[in-house]
Amino acid sequence: MTRLDTPPSALRAWLGLLVILGPVLLVAMDGSVLFLAMPAIIDALTPTADQSLWILDSYGFAVGSLLIAFGSIGDRYGRLRLLMIGAAVFGLASAAAAFAPSAEILIGLRVLMGVAGATLLPSALAILSILFADPRTRAQAIGIFAATFAAGFAVGPIVAGQLLTRFWWGSVLLINLPVLLVFLVFAPVLLREVRETSVGRVDVASVLASAAGLLLTMYAVKHAAADGLSASGSVAGLAGLALLSWFVRRQFRIAHPLIDFGLFRSPVFTIAIVTGFLPLAAWSATAYLASTYLQSVLGLTVAHAALLAVPGAVVLTVAAVGTPAVVARIGQSAALIGAHFAIAAGLFLLLFAGDTGGAGWYIASTAVAGIGYGISFSVVADIAVAAVPPERAGSAAALAETGNELGNAVGIAVFGSLAALLFRLHGPELAPTLGETLHLPALAPVVLADARAAFVDGLHVVAVTAGLLHAVLGLLAVRVLRRSAEVGHARGDHLGDREQVVGGGDRDVVERV
Repeated sequence: MTRLDTPPSALRAWLGLLVILGPVLLVAMDGSVLFLAMPAIIDALTPTADQSLWILDSYGFAVGSLLIAFGSIGDRYGRLRLLMIGAAVFGLASAAAAFAPSAEILIGLRVLMGVAGATLLPSALAILSILFADPRTRAQAIGIFAATFAAGFAVGPIVAGQLLTRFWWGSVLLINLPVLLVFLVFAPVLLREVRETSVGRVDVASVLASAAGLLLTMYAVKHAAADGLSASGSVAGLAGLALLSWFVRRQFRIAHPLIDFGLFRSPVFTIAIVTGFLPLAAWSATAYLASTYLQSVLGLTVAHAALLAVPGAVVLTVAAVGTPAVVARIGQSAALIGAHFAIAAGLFLLLFAGDTGGAGWYIASTAVAGIGYGISFSVVADIAVAAVPPERAGSAAALAETGNELGNAVGIAVFGSLAALLFRLHGPELAPTLGETLHLPALAPVVLADARAAFVDGLHVVAVTAGLLHAVLGLLAVRVLRRSAEVGHARGDHLGDREQVVGGGDRDVVERV
């Protein structure tokens, strides 16, 4: 049974939503805010190629690895309490990271920020789902939540660009402090504690296995891309895969699993969760590579590069806000399918961006893909909360947000490593990355041209690979959702614009599709 103090008034609920959106925006922004700052960080801290990737995605791995665990902890011990602790730690870690003296310390503090960030998202969405009792109003609030989360990823590089023209790289992390201070002051006044008294204990072995498995597997991928295959990298990869396999098997055996894999018996739910993962993987990788492309290949200033990201960010945010209206007209199934094809089309436009020009194609790419990104972020959040009973809202929200955050981290790790591998194989072989190559003294113009061309080739391969994955998933969604619709209509569930009852573990769940 969910324990909740007196129901909030309408005004108090909307003010509570406003307070919650601050940390949500920051958690999303900190997944992308360092993209434009990386050239400055490289100048200041001189990280290796491997360390550069870890600076970017250690945060996402920490968030993604612990979201499920903190969703369950919030259900048991109190979501508001977890929000307050997480916000305080997030602020302290941000302040320390802004003044990190070395790449190793920065990576460690980014991990701490990720641990704190993992406490915020599932509890915030769970509290939000209870603040609004009316389903229609709750859907609007979740749409705003999703739009804010999407906007955070999109505006992170833009905010960073403006700050970097005036201050040092650490300033992009200090912007977290005033927002978190406002939250810590007003959250105890506007929000009420919510906990689920019937959930079981958190399985520590599952938490450790999932986190260690992800880190070891991604380390192996990064190591192979940067330095080639080695015994240590292969052992790490095999150990990581073994831990992840053990983790999955354990979830079916324990009484209170971190992930209810039974929910994935619904093909629509599965497509939705994958839709939460793949778009973030594609977006984070191409946004990171495009930031390097604009500054290191086209030679644009950080302010100019940030300005070029504005149209895509606006389109993404508007699409996320407008998704409920789109869904009401065409249904969630069509929205999911359309999102994948829009993202694929936008990614393919990056093929026209060359080493001597292509800023316009970059803008077009982010605008077209932004439509799909915005829709996918909003639809996944709505399905996740609607698919489970209210008392499990924290864990369900965590599953959806885990897909997003892991997509963000895995995208940089896998697609970023693919681009690094191609640069190592086809570049001038003077340094493992474009940034390090450009810092070498007295390079001949032909060597510089070869280095930039090799980087652009890597960007093209990543864009095509991610675009094809989205196109395939879109086609798969057409088939799966059509079949589910036929089954739903045959059973009288009216799949498409209403509700369908689907099997989920030991219970039936209601999924709005």
